[in-house]
Amino acid sequence: MSPATPHELVCREVVELVSDYLEGAMTLEERARFEEHLAMCEGCSAYLEQMRLTLRVAGALRPEAVDPHVCAHLVDAFRDWARERGG
Repeated sequence: MSPATPHELVCREVVELVSDYLEGAMTLEERARFEEHLAMCEGCSAYLEQMRLTLRVAGALRPEAVDPHVCAHLVDAFRDWARERGG
């Protein structure tokens, strides 16, 4: 993708906005910019589909189906990730 003009989104922004897009929490203008980027960027389109699949699979899991040790490991990994990002 060529350098973005001020009104275009870059891939990093798309990744940060994917949750808002999937939750319908964008304005019409934001959604149009997001979808414009997806139309031009195969990588971001693939990422969006991966997120959709992840949500479908995760939504199908019952809490008792997840091993408690795996759950604890995932929570720790997320906390470490959040700390690294300054969250």
